[in-house]
Amino acid sequence: MKKPNFNFSAFLQKTKKLTDTSNPLKRSLVILANLLLGLFVALFIAGASLFFYYAVTAPELTEESLTATSSSLIYDADNNLIADLGSEKRTNATTEEIPIDLANAIVAIEDHRFYDHRGVDVVRILGAVWNNLTSSSTQGGSTLTQQFIKLSFFSTTKEHQTIARKAQEAWLALQLERRNTKEEILTYYVNKVYMANGNYGMQTAANAYYGKNLNTLSLAQLALLAGMPQAPNQYDPYAAPEAAKYRRDLVLSQMLRHNYIDQASYDAAVATPIEDGLLPLKPTSSYPKYMDNYIKEVIEEVQEKTGYNLMDAGLHVYTNVNSDAQQRLWDIYHSDTYVNYPDNELQVASTVIDVTNGKVIAQLGSRHQTEAASLGVNQAVETNRDWGSTMKPITDYAPAIEYGIYNATSDIINDAPYYYPGTTTPVNNWDRSYFGYITIQDAIMYSRNVPAVKSLEAVGLKNSLTFLNKLGINYPEMFYSNAISSATSVSDIKYGASSEKMAAAYAAFSNGGTYYKPQYVNRVVFRDETEMTFEPEGSQAMKATTAYMMTNMMKTVFNYGAGNNAVIRGLYQAGKTGTSNYTDDEMAELAQNYPIYSSSIVAPDESFVGYNSQYAMAVWTGYKNRMVPILDSSLYVATDVYRNMMLYLYETTGSGTKDWTIPDGLYRYGNHVYLNGARITYSSSSTSTSSEEESTETTDSSTQASSSDTNTSASPSEEE
Repeated sequence: MKKPNFNFSAFLQKTKKLTDTSNPLKRSLVILANLLLGLFVALFIAGASLFFYYAVTAPELTEESLTATSSSLIYDADNNLIADLGSEKRTNATTEEIPIDLANAIVAIEDHRFYDHRGVDVVRILGAVWNNLTSSSTQGGSTLTQQFIKLSFFSTTKEHQTIARKAQEAWLALQLERRNTKEEILTYYVNKVYMANGNYGMQTAANAYYGKNLNTLSLAQLALLAGMPQAPNQYDPYAAPEAAKYRRDLVLSQMLRHNYIDQASYDAAVATPIEDGLLPLKPTSSYPKYMDNYIKEVIEEVQEKTGYNLMDAGLHVYTNVNSDAQQRLWDIYHSDTYVNYPDNELQVASTVIDVTNGKVIAQLGSRHQTEAASLGVNQAVETNRDWGSTMKPITDYAPAIEYGIYNATSDIINDAPYYYPGTTTPVNNWDRSYFGYITIQDAIMYSRNVPAVKSLEAVGLKNSLTFLNKLGINYPEMFYSNAISSATSVSDIKYGASSEKMAAAYAAFSNGGTYYKPQYVNRVVFRDETEMTFEPEGSQAMKATTAYMMTNMMKTVFNYGAGNNAVIRGLYQAGKTGTSNYTDDEMAELAQNYPIYSSSIVAPDESFVGYNSQYAMAVWTGYKNRMVPILDSSLYVATDVYRNMMLYLYETTGSGTKDWTIPDGLYRYGNHVYLNGARITYSSSSTSTSSEEESTETTDSSTQASSSDTNTSASPSEEE
């Protein structure tokens, strides 16, 4: 064989040329390359050092930490234990008892490369980074092992997703993969996850939901269980069957995609009804039934503020609930001692808030809740029903005062035939009559619709919505009909009104204009004995003068109609009644099924929001089926509930005995309150205000004519 002709001298010459730094440009490039290499090495060493520093401070990986589901303890405002979440019965499955279809379903939906990595998946991380850079949707890079580590040791809140936590999570995942087999890690996961309705672990859920063990469930049932841990309550087949089916079918599609099942098995499973094999739920709660709705909100607030799921986090949570008040509210709902309910089907939802700080001291969303239901829908925070004229103070009149349209509670407005702005649709009062020129104070007391819409028109939809936003209430789009209604074009809990939102909004009238976000939890103590304390979240929503003028006017509501039914003798209160209505077509349909006469008062919703200087309470009443009407005297149930609860709070706390103090910037003349410098004179226009220090009040004939009804128990239905 011929030897290759290699010229060593020529090779050295070429190398010398490449490394020759006599050329300034080449020398600069070499220096830059060396600097970049040095910087890379330094960053690598620093990163590795930081990683190992965080790693050595990670929690200890013990069998107890991997298998235990610690109870979370919940306390009331007096630090009494009211709930032990996590103490429910729990059945673990062994590795041999976990069917292959369940293992495949979990891997397919959570981490399809589970068997290819050792705890941390670089390919998955790079894929997530690329997706997040090129797509509007976000994708996580955590493996199933990392998810289990996070579930066992860490919070999921964004504030806690620090570099230190990520490093510790990755380190523990690597250690767990070295310590245990893939099958053992899957077993830990199957037994650890929360599965809704007080069930921990998939074996427990299989027993509770189907009365069977995991290894006897169908593919469709296993796929349902595999998909639930991401959001157990959201994918609960009892409370949210449509969402549960969507999630189950997504799991099945991933199994098909990764060849864990064939097309025929997939088709058969997705065609299976979501309720297939489900048994009736049995009560599992470890707390009094009257606490269920409140605890649901506590769980959601802790999740929002800390990222921890109370059902398996082992936390100590201190809440704002007054246990005795919560028990009394339950008694008011469920006995004939306080309220004469027409039947057991009429529903009530209410919230009581401390006006000085926004703390929710009592809340209950329904009467005669299904015994097996646990942490289900809480109507007290739902926004799917109409609050009627209780919207007028916060949508129309308070903004009108805040924006300078009205300067006194005696300002005059014309209650006369009128159309919704920009339309030929008439605005009707509840009695299909008109009072003529009246003060805005009387317009509120008699709950006239025309003055309310006129006030909103003067304020403007945009300004009104801005004002409502400051009180925690929002609409995707606002209409002039919102002057007398909380109805929205979108069915979403973010929009519209609820008893929680209304109590918090009216609380701002009581305390001088500060809105406090409703608060259920004041402190959380974690397993490592660190804690988070939550202070009231308050912001100025309106001027103190606006708040006082509104309170002064809403005191008169207790002189008329259903408002008169809420009177507690000797106590200072303010508030507003609310009644929604049926359309003419709905009324025609109702007349075929119910004994409705020309004198009947009929409504789908009746509400009342009232307050004193310490507490605000919002009450909604109605039937679950909106087309079942509230009739006649049943329209007084909302004020009955309010009166009995506020009377209890007066008897136990002394609330209501203190009147509000007029703030600087206002002065009183007779029954009315004026901004400094304002003088009201009678005018043929809707409102006339002049700036004079001295004020004289003119009483118009229509107000005088109506005064004879002031102390009568007239019809409580006011909205159209």
